[in-house]
Amino acid sequence: MGKGSGAESLPTGLDPAFYALSLLRRRKFDESCEQCTTILDKSPYDKQVWYIKARALTQKNWIDDTEMEEEGVAEVLLDDNALATLPRPGTSLGTPSSSGGQQAVRPVSAQGRVSSGFLRPGSQGRPVSGGGDIQTAFQGARPGSARPVTSAGRFVRLGTASMRSEPGGQFINADRLDPAKYAQRPPLAKVLCDFILYHDHNPKRALELAAEATKVADYNDWWWKARLGKCYYQLGLFRDAERQFRSSLKTQDMISTNLELGKVFHKLDQPLTSLEQLEKGVEKNPTDTHLLLAIARIHDELNQMDKAVVYYKKVLMLDASNTESIACLAANHFYEDQPEIALRLYRRLLQMGVTNTELWNNLGLCCFYASQYDMTLSCFERALAMASDDNMADIWYNIGQVAIGIGDLGLAYQAFKVAISVDPNHAESFNNLGILELRKNNIDQSRTNFQTATRLNPHVHEPLFNGGLLAFKLGDFEEAYQLTVKALEQYPDHTESLELKRQLKQHFTAI
Repeated sequence: MGKGSGAESLPTGLDPAFYALSLLRRRKFDESCEQCTTILDKSPYDKQVWYIKARALTQKNWIDDTEMEEEGVAEVLLDDNALATLPRPGTSLGTPSSSGGQQAVRPVSAQGRVSSGFLRPGSQGRPVSGGGDIQTAFQGARPGSARPVTSAGRFVRLGTASMRSEPGGQFINADRLDPAKYAQRPPLAKVLCDFILYHDHNPKRALELAAEATKVADYNDWWWKARLGKCYYQLGLFRDAERQFRSSLKTQDMISTNLELGKVFHKLDQPLTSLEQLEKGVEKNPTDTHLLLAIARIHDELNQMDKAVVYYKKVLMLDASNTESIACLAANHFYEDQPEIALRLYRRLLQMGVTNTELWNNLGLCCFYASQYDMTLSCFERALAMASDDNMADIWYNIGQVAIGIGDLGLAYQAFKVAISVDPNHAESFNNLGILELRKNNIDQSRTNFQTATRLNPHVHEPLFNGGLLAFKLGDFEEAYQLTVKALEQYPDHTESLELKRQLKQHFTAI
């Protein structure tokens, strides 16, 4: 028998439908679709082949939607679920608690910026409600990239693109199907529902089918309730999704349903409720790493790093090769001034076969702060070789930090200039350029850089403090006081800002 890769290479004596099913099981989705198309051209009403092709197309476009997803700019600005513009610290993703790990200190200009090396959706947290202005929110890293994006809009584009790329045109026209008819055939209806959700990305039509099938099942099938919740979630009806997921859990406790219900509360900006739900799931499924990771991520977003580290370690006890946990623990050790331990963890990722720009960038920083200078530049060279426009600026920024550490201010100046040429909105590079310009006695240029950094990222305290200190030395005490107060709003425990504010108060009272 020959080894086939398409419809033309059907092994001799083998049933075509069985061969298509075999290809599906081996995850050769394109070949399985081609084989099914050939059969359906001869027998268009063959239900088993229709079933196989629908499964192949669904699996080809399947995404793990139990993961936290990134919020688009338009969703943040037009969020109908925000209950207050000033949430209490520790209860909202907009204002995480600063008690756990000094949020303002981690990825800022005071030291090199190390990322986890494992960028997951939703890992960057939720922008602060009401913070900044609309122009700042809409600007992208590069000119022409500033376009408001919503998750729903992304799904629509994915659906239309998949239909255009499908050989022979659209396979199933969901708008012409009768939901009540297919709901009477549960196995076929489940395949059709997933096809509409993951291939066509048409949650409204899938909702109609799921509602009919739930009635047929006499409201006792957890799977259909979970699909109803998924449809409501994609349509933005989060409270309806919550009710369906809770009903599904009452019928049958499933890990995926717990994760999706936690995601609903995360979307509603209720991280504590999300944690409570996920912890209930852990009580019944203590060895499931997905639930433990979801809890760790929320603690991470709330800036409760001590609790997040506990859960990341639990994950590694169950799965020693979990990439995300290793990367996040390594980043935490780096920011806890333990670069040697972070270096060991990143080397472990290299041994596991992980290689990307973030990993080499982090290795370079760890080598530098662990005094292994011979490896530092070679790591950054590898990072630059693999970098894209999205992360090139951060790498040059870190090279600038290393150059400052070894005293080569010329290289540092050039690195920061390259960083802002790649990303004109890189606030930290503007801040450090302002310090270097000040060393050259270019007062006006230094002040301009500090102001630019503040305008691009008003939530970073360093340019505010630097601008206030410069104004204080120039005798502009009113401006110095205003900038110092703003810096303390972003980081209330910043020692230098508190000292500058004390000196300014002494000056004002002396007058």
